[in-house]
Amino acid sequence: MNWVAIRMLTGDRVKFIGLIFGVAFSTLLITQQLTIFVNLLFRGGVAVQEVSTANIWVMDPATRTADVIYPMPITALDRVRSVPGVAYASPLLRSNASIRTADGDLEGVTVIGVDDSSLVGIPRRMVEGEPMQLMDPDAVFIDDVGAGKLFAPGDPVVGTTLELNDQRAIIKGIVDSVPTFTAQVTLYTRYSNALNFVPGTRNRLSFVLVRADDVAPEVLARRITERTGLKARTSEQFARDGIDFIIENTGIPINFGITVLLGVIVGVAIVGLTLSLFIRDNIKQFGALKAIGVTNRKIVGMVSAQAWLVVLIGFGLGLAMATLFIGGGAAGSPDFKGFYMPYQIPLITLGLVLAIVGITSRIAIRSVLKTDPASVFR
Repeated sequence: MNWVAIRMLTGDRVKFIGLIFGVAFSTLLITQQLTIFVNLLFRGGVAVQEVSTANIWVMDPATRTADVIYPMPITALDRVRSVPGVAYASPLLRSNASIRTADGDLEGVTVIGVDDSSLVGIPRRMVEGEPMQLMDPDAVFIDDVGAGKLFAPGDPVVGTTLELNDQRAIIKGIVDSVPTFTAQVTLYTRYSNALNFVPGTRNRLSFVLVRADDVAPEVLARRITERTGLKARTSEQFARDGIDFIIENTGIPINFGITVLLGVIVGVAIVGLTLSLFIRDNIKQFGALKAIGVTNRKIVGMVSAQAWLVVLIGFGLGLAMATLFIGGGAAGSPDFKGFYMPYQIPLITLGLVLAIVGITSRIAIRSVLKTDPASVFR
């Protein structure tokens, strides 16, 4: 009987294609928007995840994320180093500045000053140059996405001199890093250079990067907080703080939630309308089946087989298009660098698609179950 149901469905090509299109479009919209939403949230913790050598971030209690900072006095560095269990502690300065481009325009940048001796704080991968070149006078590294924004394709980047807050900065290398949520151009330099590049208030230290020595990071973070009065967070906790800040202080969750809801509504509308028309046009065939003894239970099974076929084909096409967008078309854009599709998203989308098709099928099949088999012969 399921084969008969599938032949009935595929026999009406227009409605069959309409059902597949409705499911595929809903799958594409839901999967794409959820993937972009999740990756935008993850960018709230990118600045923390880029520093793999430190597992604890120490900051002023008023600091909330890597971009919402209240500076500390430099004496905080020695106070943290005096805490038992600290293998090493390095200073990190993170501040905003402006550079003048070759066209004379101003461009906002994020300046990150890392420890002069250990260079703890620069990304792990270099596109061009060597980490030790940061030791050169007035040297800075630029992130690869920022280099694409400031320089035209084919223009030399390394060796270019920038005007950074009326100071000379020479690009000595390009680092491979994922853009943060603010997506500003990022310049890396030594801490001593950063103090000159970004003049500011009396307190300049943004963070102290700590590596635990033979003690759990969570335990050492609590110990640092108790002994210094500063706020200490493990890398995982601080990255999560950045994500929570985006959720609590931006309209991104609401906007993407509305888009996903629209995808569900559009799917219900297209699939429900098309399936209802299909059932209505085939009501005589279903009535004839009931007249020869096919029970309502088997009729429900036939409609379920039709629904499963539509789900499998439509969901597969929609997921393939979403994967092609994220891994193919979007991958070439620097704005989508580092984006990927967590495995939970297709599962969530599949659940929503099953709900869409299940609800619409149950509504559409009611007319079949109420059909009087004798009406076929009238």
